[in-house]
Parts: sequence; C-alpha cells; structure tokens
Amino acid sequence: MLKMIHIWFQLRSSTVVCIATIFGLSNFAFCQKTEVSPEKSIVWGPGLDPRVVVPVRYFYIQAVDSTGQNFTTSPGKDAFKVQITSASGKEHIRIHVPLPLDREDGSFLVRYRLYTTPSSDLSVQVLHKNKPVAKSPYILTGPVYHEYCACPEEDAGDWQAALDCPAGDPQVEADFETFPFIDLARLSQEVPQRFAQRGGLIHYTILNNQLHRRTQGKYTDFKMFSDEMLLSVMRKVRLPDVEFYMNVGDWPMEKRNMGESPGPVPVISWCGSTDTRDIILPTYDITHSSLETMRGVTNDLLSIQGHTGPVWSNKTEKAFFRGRDSREERLHLVTLSKDNPQLLDAGITAYFFFRQQEKELGKAPLIGFFDFFNYKYQVNVDGTVAAYRFPYLMLGNSLVLKQKSPYYEHFYTHMKPGKHYIPVDRNLADLIQKIKWAKDHDAEAESIAKEGQRLARELLQPHRLYCYYYLVLQTYASRQVGQPTVHPDMELVPQPSDHASLCSCQRGPQASGASPRKDEL
Repeated sequence: MLKMIHIWFQLRSSTVVCIATIFGLSNFAFCQKTEVSPEKSIVWGPGLDPRVVVPVRYFYIQAVDSTGQNFTTSPGKDAFKVQITSASGKEHIRIHVPLPLDREDGSFLVRYRLYTTPSSDLSVQVLHKNKPVAKSPYILTGPVYHEYCACPEEDAGDWQAALDCPAGDPQVEADFETFPFIDLARLSQEVPQRFAQRGGLIHYTILNNQLHRRTQGKYTDFKMFSDEMLLSVMRKVRLPDVEFYMNVGDWPMEKRNMGESPGPVPVISWCGSTDTRDIILPTYDITHSSLETMRGVTNDLLSIQGHTGPVWSNKTEKAFFRGRDSREERLHLVTLSKDNPQLLDAGITAYFFFRQQEKELGKAPLIGFFDFFNYKYQVNVDGTVAAYRFPYLMLGNSLVLKQKSPYYEHFYTHMKPGKHYIPVDRNLADLIQKIKWAKDHDAEAESIAKEGQRLARELLQPHRLYCYYYLVLQTYASRQVGQPTVHPDMELVPQPSDHASLCSCQRGPQASGASPRKDEL
C-alpha cells in the first residue's frame, strides 16, 4: 500500500513541504522549499485609504508563493517589513508602526497610529527581504488626518462609501421595528421618570455636530465611554441632529412590547436581551479598546489577532475559563472542572457576588488573556449580562463553547450556533458532553473555530464600529418627531484639545484654518 505523509515546517520566510513515500520495503523522501513571492503576495485594507480615519489604521498582507498559492501557515514572523514615511521626504511624521502581527495562517495585520496630521502624502512601503511587495509603495494622498483632528466629512454617503459600510444590519432593523416613529416630547417626559433611578442614564443632544448632555441617575461615570466614542465619530463625519437617552448601566431597560398602551420608548444600551426593547450600540469595552489600541490597552480587536497561541494541533486539548463570580453558572463551571479535570480547567479569579463560596471553590490566579488560547476550547458564560469577552474569544483560533443566553451584543445576529461556535445549555448540563464531542470530532471542531474566527475578523474590524454607530444614529434621526433640543441644564462636551498638536482641516466649513487638537504623547 502506498502511503503519503506530508510534513510542514518553517524556515524563516519560507515553508518547507516534505513528502515521505513508503512503498513495500523501500521508502524515500524529498523536500520542496516554498518561498514567499513579493510580487504575488497581496496587500489590502482600509489603512491604505487616507479617507478611512480610525484611531489606529490597519491593513493586511497575504503571503503567496511563486505558484500563486496562498500560504496557510506562517512563513515566519519576520517575513514582512513595513515603513511609513513622508512621500516627499520633507515632512517629519510623528507615527508609530510596530512590527506586523503574524496571524499564523499566512496573513499579517499591519497597524500604525498617527500622532499628528501629515499635510503631504504618505508613502507605505511593504517589503519582503528588501523587495517591494505587491504594488508597494502605496501613496496616501495628504492630508492624512490623525484621530484627534476634528475634520468631519460633510457628505455622509461619501464617508460610508470610503469605509465600505454595509447598507444595513439585521440587528439595527430588528431594534427599530419597535419604533416606527420617536416622539421626542414624550421621551423627555417619560424616560427620566421611569428609568433615572435605575442606574446610569445620559440624555444626549447632538446639534450642529456638537455634543450636549445631562446626567440622570446614580451611576453615570461610564458616560466617559459613551462621550469618547460619540466625539470620535463626530470628528470623522457630520452626524444628523438627534436627541436620545443612553443607558450606561449593565442591564437593558425597556420591557414594554409593541401593542401595549402606553408603548415602549427607545433607550440606547450596550447590551440587549430577548425580553427588552433597547436599541443596541457596540459595547463600551470594544469601542474603548479600539480608541486606546497601541497605547492604553493590551486586549483590543487588532492586537488579539497576533496573539492567538499555538496552532490548533499544538493546543492543550481542554476547555478553559477564568473570570469573576458574576453569575452562578460560573461557580457551577468550577465544580464541573473539579469533577472533570482532564476535560476542563475553570477557575474564579475574584469573588464579589458569592463570597461565601470562595473557601469551597478556591480562587484561581490571574492569567493573561492571550494565554487563554493555549487551550483548544474556550467556555463563554454570561457575566451580569452578556460576557464582553465573547468578541475577543471569537477572534482567537480556539473553538468557543457559548452558553445559551437571552443577552446579546450588536453583532450576535450574524453568528450561527453550530457554524461559528458550539452552543451549550443555559445550566451547562451538556457542557462536558460538548467537550467530549469536540475531542472526538477534532477536524470538525477546528473547522467551526476557523469559520467563527473568519466571520469575527470581518464583523469586528474597528472601522465597522463607526459604520454601526452612524447607522443607528441616522436611523434614529430619520424617525424623530419633533426638533432635537439643547435643554437648559445640558452641558457642552467639547472635543479634546491640545495646542501641541495642530491639524488643518481641508474639507467642508472646517477648511478655513488650523485647529488645535489633542496630542496623544
């Protein structure tokens, strides 16, 4: 019988394929070295378009060999080098360009953060062994605005086209089905009466692309997260005039249904549930981490993609969980772990809600999030609401076992159980059975993990968060009845400014001169 054994290993920027053939008593082997082709490799992404302004710009590189085949494993972490400079060589550019992130599947993610706005063109050089890759150098026509330059695009359609924003979203459509029109007068009377004492409620008005707000409730500190993202969107595109209430607490608020009298009122929240009618925006966790990428956070939607642990075959064949005690099922998870240590490694890292259980269950040491991906299977169990780790887990290359839940984030409608992750009963009764299934069906489990990661990479690109924000606010504005008003007790929330960093806006009514903006260093 003829047996063909393919063995893959890597030498710096090439992949070596060894084929060993065994036939009867004779055997032989030969190895073929597959080199990266700079000319055939592919470079693409929003970071090559100067019109796509995000806190950290990014684009992708796909390694391709001389036969035109994509690499599906890493050609080596140092396969590509990126240099970003003034195209003319005459302007000093304040920019941070870390090494490309190796996504271990033949592709790389390149990030860069501008600290000022270059007025001249930028040159983006992508190199492999000092040879230009694809159509490098790429020229970004200046000015190339940095994050804190307030220079909104006046034509929202042009801005959406530049970002390649989807025309719609099923979650947005579902959220607004309850609200064919929005009576602002009713809102300003009813919402504070019903919800102000329940937690954190922020009353916002955006008028002439300026942000005004008043706080109503006991716990409103998280307004810093809604403020910063709204201001960031407004620096990039002119928003419609709109007046709305933002819930900055954990739990969604509006439980009335359509057809009831009085009917539901629209409240915007970070998390939705099947028994509430709130309108959902991306969570503060992923928007804040996107704003702070490459400076104030380590876990973000981009960085995680270069820190997904060993390749599938080298991961520890167990399910893994670490987290605080914010839901009783998490305690049950630890008990399951103690009973099935060969299948599950779960621990509580901090006790607050169930402190009496700490002595029995023990306290696990903290583990860096990137190290979660040393394990093949990741258990996602709700916290107080949806577990906000879910998007980061989906961007990894482990199989996610997700607890069935009434709570959801803005992108869940696109994720299908059994195709992108494995669903687990609410009470975790079938968790051990699902882990055993994954072990017994390794190829299928890996395929689901890869499909989930592929979709997450598409949905959770940071520029798509801006698309989603605009879509929600534009849809809301189109249904308003009444004129958005800056109420007497509202305060203006200014754009951050710092005279150390100037930007000259060259579009729309802002184009008259330089405007000081925040310097991030």
